[in-house]
Order: sequence, then C-alpha cells, then structure tokens
Amino acid sequence: MRSEAQLVETGPTIHPLDPLSTDEITTAVSIIRKVRGITDSTRFVSVSALEPSKAELAGGHAGAVPGRTAFAVLYDRATSQTVEAIVSLTRASVESWREIEGVQPGIMLEEFFAAEDVTRADPRWQEAVRKRGVTDFSLAMLDPWATGYSTETDAGRRLVRPLTFIRSGPDDNGYARPVEGLLVVVDLDRMTVVDVQDHGVVPLPPQAGNYMPELMTLPGNRPAHTGLRDDVRPLEITQPKGPSFTVDAREVRWQKWRLRVGFSPREGLVLHTVGYEDRGRLRSVIHRASMSEMYIPYGDPAPTHRFKNVFDEGEYGIGFLLNPLERGCDCLGEIFYFDAVVNDADGNPVTIPNAICLHEEDFGVSWKHTDFRTEKTEVRRSRRLVISCYATVGNYEYGFFWYLYNDGGIEFEVKLTGVISTGAVADGQRPGHGTLVAPNLYGPHHQHFFNVRLDMAVDGHRNSVYEVDSEPLPMGPGNETGNAWQTRKTLLARESDSGRLIDPFKARYWTIVNPEVVGETGEPVGYKLLPGENTVPMAGEGSQTWNRAGFAYKHLWVTAHDDSQRYAAGDYPNQNKGGTDGLPVYVAADRPIENTDVVVWYTFCAHHVVRPEDWPVMPTSRVGFHLKPVGFFDGNPALDLPPSLPACHSVLGGEPGGNGQVHP
Repeated sequence: MRSEAQLVETGPTIHPLDPLSTDEITTAVSIIRKVRGITDSTRFVSVSALEPSKAELAGGHAGAVPGRTAFAVLYDRATSQTVEAIVSLTRASVESWREIEGVQPGIMLEEFFAAEDVTRADPRWQEAVRKRGVTDFSLAMLDPWATGYSTETDAGRRLVRPLTFIRSGPDDNGYARPVEGLLVVVDLDRMTVVDVQDHGVVPLPPQAGNYMPELMTLPGNRPAHTGLRDDVRPLEITQPKGPSFTVDAREVRWQKWRLRVGFSPREGLVLHTVGYEDRGRLRSVIHRASMSEMYIPYGDPAPTHRFKNVFDEGEYGIGFLLNPLERGCDCLGEIFYFDAVVNDADGNPVTIPNAICLHEEDFGVSWKHTDFRTEKTEVRRSRRLVISCYATVGNYEYGFFWYLYNDGGIEFEVKLTGVISTGAVADGQRPGHGTLVAPNLYGPHHQHFFNVRLDMAVDGHRNSVYEVDSEPLPMGPGNETGNAWQTRKTLLARESDSGRLIDPFKARYWTIVNPEVVGETGEPVGYKLLPGENTVPMAGEGSQTWNRAGFAYKHLWVTAHDDSQRYAAGDYPNQNKGGTDGLPVYVAADRPIENTDVVVWYTFCAHHVVRPEDWPVMPTSRVGFHLKPVGFFDGNPALDLPPSLPACHSVLGGEPGGNGQVHP
C-alpha cells in the first residue's frame, strides 16, 4: 500500500477479512504443489482469501486470525478439468479438493496473448486479412472475446473468439478499422485455430481515430481533432491540515463511518463491515458489499457481433484487470492507495500498485436555510469519502466508485469510458442496429448490466425488505380535492416474492429494515435503496441473454444469506448454457426472508445507443444507485457539521464576505 498522506500504522496481525498477501499466495500455491503433486498442465485461475463466516467472525476477538484459508480455482489443460481447492495456511494442508464437472473457469491472461499469437499464424486468417489489403500481419490487433454458448461448447472445448482490427502503427487506435465479417474460434487447451469464417469483404474504414495528443493531428485522423485547448487553467485540491480519514492496515475511519476495504480477484473492490457511529455507538449498515457480475449483451445480429454477450466478471475477473492509478489523473487531493495482489497462471503473486484510491471530495451544500425575516443563514457543505478503482476490459474502461456521505447516505456509481467496440459498413450503407460514428464505421447497440450484492446488516443481521410505492387516492370522502396520495408497503416475505422491477410512475423504492429495532417515531430503523437510470434486456425469450443472464430481467432480488451464493450469474458463466445457477435458481428454493439474515441484489443498466460523440474515446457515462437512511437516525445526522468558513463566500478573487465583484 502507498500513501501520499502517510496515514498508515500497520499492525503485525492480519484481519480475517483481509485479502491474501503476496506471501500468502506463494504459500497457498506451494502447499497445493507439494500435497497434490500437480504438473505444468495445471494452471492457477485464481487464488483468493476464503472469508470466514459471520459466525466465525462473531466468535473471534480483536486481532484474531481464525484459520487463515485460501480458495483456489485450478484448471488442468491436459484433462480439461476444473478444480476448487481449499487450503489452510495455518495448518499447511489442502482441506478440500473438488473436481467440478462440465464448467469452464474464467479466461486467463496468458490464454489471451497465446490466442492472439496462434490466430496471427493461421493461414486461413492470413488469407482473409490479405483480402482486406493487409499484408503486414504485425499490424493486426486481436481481441479474444468469450464465445458465449453454442453447440461447439457441447464438446467440452475451451474456446475464445478473437476479433480482428488493423493498426497503422503500435499506438494507433485499432478500433477505427475493424475487420468486419471475419470470425475465428480458438481452442485454448490445444491452442489451435479450429474455425475461420469469412462472411465477405467489407472495406476497412478510411479514417483514423486517434486520441493521443501526439497522434491527433496526423494526416488521416478525424478532422475534429486539431490540437489541445490552451485555456484550461490549473485546478488544485488542497487540504492543509491533511485528510479527515485515517487508515490502519485496511480499516478506514472517516468522520462517523467505519469500514474495511477489501479485494478479490473476481469482484475487484469489496467493502466489509460498513457501520456508522451514532452517539458513541457503532451501528452496522452493510456486512459486505461487492459487484457480483457484469454482463454486456450486444443487439446487432450481424455475424461479427451476434455472439457478443460477455460476463466481464465471471469470464475474466475484474480484480485481474485493475489499473495502477495515478495521482492527479484518476484521483485528486490527499490520497491513500491500496495495492491489489493477484496471481498469474503459474500461481506467482502479481502486485497491482495503487489499484484502489481513497480520498474525500467536497460535494456542494449539505443543508441550508435562510430565515427571510431575520436574514440569518445557516449553511453546511457536504463532503463524501470516495473509494474507487478502474478496470480495463479490452476496449472499455470501467470505474467503480463507492461514496460515503456525512449525512449517512451511501452511493455506488459505475463510470464507463474507453473505446466502443466497432463494426464496419460499405460505402452508402447505414447500420441497422447501430450508429455511424465516422465514415464506414459504426458502434453497435448494446447494454451494460451490473449486479451489486449487498449483504445487509441494518442495526444487526435480522432484516426484512419492503417494496414501497406511492399511489394516488380516488377522489371522494376524505379526499374531496383529489390531491391525496399515500405510500403502500409490501413485505417481501419469501424469496419467490423477490425478482422486482423498478416503476418510476410509482416512485418505487425498497427499504431494508430491522423489525426488532424501533426508532424515535416508533417505526423500524432502515435504509432505502433508491434506483437510478435503469431498464431491462432488449433480448427476448430464447436468446442467450434470456438463458444465461436471467438475473438481468429483474432489478431487485432478495435471498436468504448463503456464503456459497456469491454471484448473480453463478460461479462459472463462461460457455455456460444457463439455467443451472445464479439468482433465478437461488430464489427457486423459496426460503423465508422476513426478519432474518438477507442479501439484497440490485441490477442496473447503462443502455448504450452509441452517439458520434462517443468516438474515438467515449466521454464518461455514469449509472448507479443510492442507499439512504430511513428512520435509522432520529433526525438529520449532518446537523452537527461545523459551519463553513467565511472564505467560502469569496468570488473569483473577491474579498471574503464582499460584494462579489471580480478583481483581476
């Protein structure tokens, strides 16, 4: 871990919820090699911490390490066998070795690069590229996409589908020149090209799409890019007395919030034991929060695009793809960084420096009122703690941001940027299922679905969930003027009651309450989940989306807590036909979810009808949701914020408290 603010006082102990260190990954892999005697054909897909259960955490004491344990997913290329191993680091033993039949684990980075090399060497692919006027094969850029499900996968092959793009040089934006209609299938076990299909030559788009400053003004680039602006003045964030947060190992304290910052190779950023100190008592809100899956289906039936429906988390692993962040670029202000540690396919630990950023931001006015009779004004500024990371998944960048507010609110936001996945059309044609972004170049319609798993603990682990709708009342006795409306609460008592949709016409939200803890007004304490922008998949029944990503067709799911149910699309979505795992299967058990330990799963969507303005690199788009206290506090928890400084009233160099005139 690194910190510009020098905030760390790292103790000698490891918390049970901490991710594995480099030494622990090395130890776990060494134990597996020694005990199981594996060969070089066995690859380490992921090695992560096996988190203790709530009961184990409750039974421990401060600083205890109750059986530090690793969980490893392995894949043997020689036998096409997937294995789950549980390794005790404290006892140096393999506690469990379980062979999982009929599944494909996530694709490893070494497989990506090997698939690119084997495709470039294939004579059939070379001939198809020559037909597009390309003879220097080193200029080809190949993106190995997950295959989705097809009859080819029934044979048990481990496959990817590399898509081809042509660069003019090493730093050229290859997505400006997609090779439309060229489909390749690579067998990753045998590392051979098993199929090449050429659906007909579409000329490469003529225009470059570079965004790097040194390339933007080169001949052939998009005319709109003529140079960099010269009127952007420096903007600096300073905290002369340092930040308001403290960090001890992975425990973060910020104002009244307490939490632990975690990490897993599959989920990336994880938050643990999120609580708020209220009048000297730490009150729990969330036990564990993480993104459980990302799913991106494309809406273009053209051969090059119709198979695109990828589970970026379950098929690749977000944690492996996190960026090393840079101060002043990705984060501003007083920053603390957490490193992330993953593994390569040999089991060696790999450190991603500065993978998770922690800082705080001013967020405008928290609350304000002016008594117009006395002309006295009270105003307090809002501030939020930001915990964030960025992952590069092929062409796209995803930023994952958790915000904690000093009024007790929580927000999760995904920021989407990067480069769209592109297609090509011939002269005079317009795409039927996408948008032209440059001559002969288009972006297909697609959607990004995110599911966040919230292991709730609102003032304890016994919670209930209500759906709350606002409804107008009919005009009549008691509502003579016809203006009355009320809220209607519906208890989700069993898992079969969940699988809910948003309804903006009813201002629908959901509350997670603790029925055993009552606030000052006599109502159970709770938090409400407020939806943001959202929709459902456009793909209908019988599609891969319908079969493989059933969770995305509903926005809110509630399940009884089960440590083995961690992912919305199931443990192994890669090449999976669907219907055997994931949220629709979880809720089929129809367990009671009233006044018990519940998990809330929320799905939201960035619906992307591409714009020309999204090219050549996309301005950041934002999507997410809020959690806000409802009766959790007796009043406004931000009432005790200190008054803003007089300097906040200065205007462009004017004197504090002055008349607002601008002085050069």
